[in-house]
Amino acid sequence: MEVIPAIDLRGGRCVRLYQGDFGRETAYGDDPAAMARRWQDAGARRLHVVDLDGARSGEQANAAAVEAILSAVDIPVELGGGIRSLEAIEAWLSTGVDRVYLGTAAVEDPELLREACLLYPGRVGVGADARDGRIAVRGWEDGSGPPVDDFVRAVVEAGAAFVSYTDISRDGTLLGPDFEGVRRLAGLVPPGVELILAGGIGSIEHIQEAAGIPRLDGVIVGRALYDGSLDLRQALAAVHH
Repeated sequence: MEVIPAIDLRGGRCVRLYQGDFGRETAYGDDPAAMARRWQDAGARRLHVVDLDGARSGEQANAAAVEAILSAVDIPVELGGGIRSLEAIEAWLSTGVDRVYLGTAAVEDPELLREACLLYPGRVGVGADARDGRIAVRGWEDGSGPPVDDFVRAVVEAGAAFVSYTDISRDGTLLGPDFEGVRRLAGLVPPGVELILAGGIGSIEHIQEAAGIPRLDGVIVGRALYDGSLDLRQALAAVHH
């Protein structure tokens, strides 16, 4: 199982939100490239980068910061947030992003997801970010999307190579992710499609519990790494022993 550090970008800085609330932001640095190097040096094998401004607006608002991260590290970088066209997918994959996550676009334009998965096999996946059991879109501010299970079945059928699951109410809380929800989703996601858990991981115990879930391929960790409640080297050792 992979432990994947998250770098969330807003206004060119590294930040974390609490429960997806843009009014409850903590900034952790003005140099995303340096942050990326820090996690690579600590042993990360992949980075999860999110353009928060892009997720709200649909524009690639933090492109310069993403490009700086790509130049700073030589491990794979995956990117989500505001990617809503084939042109944007193509541009990022050709710029050096290893793989992209669709969120809002996967809900609002299923045909785009299907086409992108055909064109770029293995490199296009979906973020299933949920509030009260329904998918939230447009920077998590609109919670009127489909039920989580229905959405995950649909995106897998469309060809998504990987699916991340976040319970937004837990994101940034450090109180633990939705283990029950991801165990259920593990039964819906067929072999060959990666399942990744995010939102709420705050301790080594959470990492160890995640590592015991069959069919769970990775966890994305943000705030716990930034505020020191989880040490990346220790987390990696816990899953690679």
